[in-house]
Amino acid sequence: MTVVTGARRRALRDGDRQIDTAHLLHSLIESDPDVGAAFEGGHQLARVLGYLVQRSIGYGLRWQRSIEDSGARRLLPAARGAASRGTRGSDWSPAASAALEEAFRRAAERGEPQARGVDLLAVVAADPESRAVEVLRRAGVDPVALAARAADRASTGAEVAALEEGLVPPRDGRPSQQV
Repeated sequence: MTVVTGARRRALRDGDRQIDTAHLLHSLIESDPDVGAAFEGGHQLARVLGYLVQRSIGYGLRWQRSIEDSGARRLLPAARGAASRGTRGSDWSPAASAALEEAFRRAAERGEPQARGVDLLAVVAADPESRAVEVLRRAGVDPVALAARAADRASTGAEVAALEEGLVPPRDGRPSQQV
């Protein structure tokens, strides 16, 4: 997955001990146009990228060489399980690991073999204690609204893809225009 590779590269370049949700957010924005479309406009996206770039060059939010370690208190069960299994030595923060698991679970519930970027964005933006949400808030983005838009794009995108492949009938009951 391009997003995972990008997040890993960012963490290494930034000198961070673990890949966290802010690394995932940065990589999502850079690699997936559908993620960018979930924001309320280019101004929001530019502000978020500004905070993320400041972080990557050592200014702004100071997390370098620290761990996003509040995973045991998170609402996501995957994070609590990861923290209890002692994954502190992992390349992934508990929050980032839980977000990836949840994104794949959402995709599997729709019958898709891979998670989409908007799946991961919805999960990352829904975690009130994540570093990604801290970046979003400082940039003036409502993380709850963003999570809802991303989740909606994920489900709508799945329906459109299924319609295009002729796997489900259109909602209005009329036959598809496809041959």
